[in-house]
Amino acid sequence: MSNPLLVQQINKELALQLPDAINGETLQQQLSAHINHMIVHRFEALINLLYRIDINENKIKLLLQEAGHQDAGGIIAAAIIERQLEKINTRKKMKNDNNIPEDEKW
Repeated sequence: MSNPLLVQQINKELALQLPDAINGETLQQQLSAHINHMIVHRFEALINLLYRIDINENKIKLLLQEAGHQDAGGIIAAAIIERQLEKINTRKKMKNDNNIPEDEKW
């Protein structure tokens, strides 16, 4: 299943150039590889990225502790995908919410 909005958001946030028609498994794999590269070569940039995307540091620590020896890049990639989907769904909901009085809209 392809989600072009998700891919576009990830491309924007991580300065990647993934194709819009990428499937979920391939997206997870490529994002995981990118995150693993950042862990090894640009760890501080990764921390800044997670902060900017608004992924809770404690959540990442807990996920990594629970995962044991699983691929850290894959775990962080899944958290990024989850957070980006939450943002997309919130934007859709807010855009479609017509119950907000005009004087309270931005």
